[in-house]
Amino acid sequence: MYVEFSIAGGRPLKADLSRPIDLSTPILPGDNCVNAFHISPPVFEPIRVGTFVGSVNEGGACNCENLHLNAHGNGTHTECVGHIAKERITINSILRTFHFSAELITVTPSAADNGDLVIMREQIERAIKHRTQALLIRTLPNNATKLHAHYSGTNPTYLHHEAAQWIREQGYQHLLIDQPSVDREEDGGLLLAHHAYWNYPHQTDGGLRTITELMYASTDVKDGLYLLNLQIASLETDASPSKPVLYPLV
Repeated sequence: MYVEFSIAGGRPLKADLSRPIDLSTPILPGDNCVNAFHISPPVFEPIRVGTFVGSVNEGGACNCENLHLNAHGNGTHTECVGHIAKERITINSILRTFHFSAELITVTPSAADNGDLVIMREQIERAIKHRTQALLIRTLPNNATKLHAHYSGTNPTYLHHEAAQWIREQGYQHLLIDQPSVDREEDGGLLLAHHAYWNYPHQTDGGLRTITELMYASTDVKDGLYLLNLQIASLETDASPSKPVLYPLV
């Protein structure tokens, strides 16, 4: 199955819906799940109500589990300005359309004087070849350990706040990155890149923009243009586990 779309009134493009590229990391119970910000691993437990147990292996009629997880530290997630706002703003109210023109780029973070690995504005500018609604940033080195990495206390790669501001100024609505956060792990609560991208508090709704963190694009996924499908659970909170899926062009 194919679908046609265009970028800013340009020539029609065609995407192949039979070849999805899933960029989400699996959310698993226990220590094999990706983890960040010292957040506890997910816990999946069968419900127990009276004599009923939600586990076939324990004699129940069906499997029915309670899930205990945190979107921000337990896998791929999409967040809105409600993540940093005083106002109660939810991702389910912000993300109301789900298909976007997208470009995947790959960058090698720069080493700052303090040893931090930082994605700079100049690197992004050089890598971008198209004007799209969504920008996906893959960082090097890149391997499948990102699917199960434990980032807490490692000071992972992050986005310079000037780069985040530039991305906003170019009109991107959706920013996706393969790191735990666009900001430094420990920055004294400043969250400079989040504020710059959402232009908060100047735009209290963050311009309806979203940030997706902890995606994973394997090395066999080429840089370039795609159709992006970005799906979340309908949670009325600042962030939701999400499933970004790319569709290649033909």
